[in-house]
Amino acid sequence: MTLSMYQAAIPPMIRSLNSLVGILEKGAAYAEAKKIEPQVLINFRLYPDMYPLSKQVQIASDIARQGSARLAGVEAPAMEDKEITFPELMTRLKETVTYLETLTPEQIDGTETKTIELPVGSETFTFDGQSFLLYFVLPNVYFHVTTAYDILRHCGVEVGKRDYLGVS
Repeated sequence: MTLSMYQAAIPPMIRSLNSLVGILEKGAAYAEAKKIEPQVLINFRLYPDMYPLSKQVQIASDIARQGSARLAGVEAPAMEDKEITFPELMTRLKETVTYLETLTPEQIDGTETKTIELPVGSETFTFDGQSFLLYFVLPNVYFHVTTAYDILRHCGVEVGKRDYLGVS
């Protein structure tokens, strides 16, 4: 049995984003229990030149949404980067999951050799669909979900691998 592009893309991204919702819920509960202003956690970054938690969540959402839309040959819904609370960040992730759930195997499967052009600044990167998914989209989603997890863990939120994997 082979693994389709849809199976490699959509269910894993949905699971990661849903896991991140659970992690953010724990972050919000931690802030409330410890009487920490939520903005402290939302604006926290691991290093001065890294993005804060809010931007990590936004980028994970963007890459999942826009990357899958490029593969499907459709326009991804636009989302403004205006979330400043835990509930807003969780809503963004849930809306992204809802969008991903609208995509069908027929839209994604067979895109392994599709040419994907990705403008980045003054450059344009060209991928085939499989390389785009495996070497750009998925690693980026996982990187930003992991970094969001790491920020909250560093701040003392009691999350672990089971939270990240979505099995808690």
